[in-house]
Amino acid sequence: MTDQSARPDASLTGVLALAAAACVIGFAAIFVKMSELGPQAIAFWRLAFAVPVLGVWLLIEQRRNRAAAPASSPSPAHRWRILALAGVFFTGDLAFWHAGIKITTAANATLLANLTPILVALAAWALFKERITVRFLIAAAVALAGAALLTAANVRFAPERLTGDVLSALTAFWYAAYLLAVRAARVQGAGTASVMFWSTLTAAPLSLSIALLTGERLLPETLAGWAPLIALGIVVHALGQGGIAFGLGRTPAALASLIILVQPGVAAAAGWILFGEAFVTLQWFGAGLVLAGIYIAQRTGPRLPAPRPLRRRRTAPPSPGPEEPDGR
Repeated sequence: MTDQSARPDASLTGVLALAAAACVIGFAAIFVKMSELGPQAIAFWRLAFAVPVLGVWLLIEQRRNRAAAPASSPSPAHRWRILALAGVFFTGDLAFWHAGIKITTAANATLLANLTPILVALAAWALFKERITVRFLIAAAVALAGAALLTAANVRFAPERLTGDVLSALTAFWYAAYLLAVRAARVQGAGTASVMFWSTLTAAPLSLSIALLTGERLLPETLAGWAPLIALGIVVHALGQGGIAFGLGRTPAALASLIILVQPGVAAAAGWILFGEAFVTLQWFGAGLVLAGIYIAQRTGPRLPAPRPLRRRRTAPPSPGPEEPDGR
């Protein structure tokens, strides 16, 4: 079986999937602000509404792949540990980010959470041997500067928002850990639906426990109050985060975290269109820098490590000629 992550067309597919998913996730802050519930209750319902959708997706994926078993696979127990860790990390991400965005401004929360690419790039280099080039670092700096400009017009630092700002900054660590766990699971051969379903199923009861411990009300007071929760679960989580998990199977983790910087641009544009929020020239320039940085990064690296050739079974007859490399 060839390694799809090493193929140029698969890489382009991953980049496009990540960009589309980041656009979808850009609406998350709007739905959180629209909800009547507290941050931890919102996190629980976001996951709870996603579970049935992801379960159907998992059944379809298993049925499609039932006949195509891989030649070799890692220990199932090891894979389960990675998926469980992904669920724990995403629980922390939602708990901190939802709490932060309820205290501080959406612009502050988005800006501080955009520290994720730096953490992911360093960890991906250490864990997955992804080669980080100087050009990629320059491209990352350009994209991060653009993300900062996108939110700069609406950023407001004030003492009463300090707690929310700290929580938002810590979100970057949780989300970086989540992205790396998903990348590890995808490298181990786990399918997108499997990663999403089992990590979400792990995170849902954890988020419910946090909501109960904080004493938040679990049910909206109005029927309309369910709409943003359903949108967060089905659109943002199942579709958006599902697209991120799909892209991480075909794209280096450092590049993936950079592509996700499209998200603040979408959030700012949505706020401008839906709520009449200011979208000044500085923000347009920032959006251009983000896109330029992502384009340069996609063209220059980082690169996935060369795929390892599959081990032949001892009972297999010797090859009559030199082996062809696994993928191009």
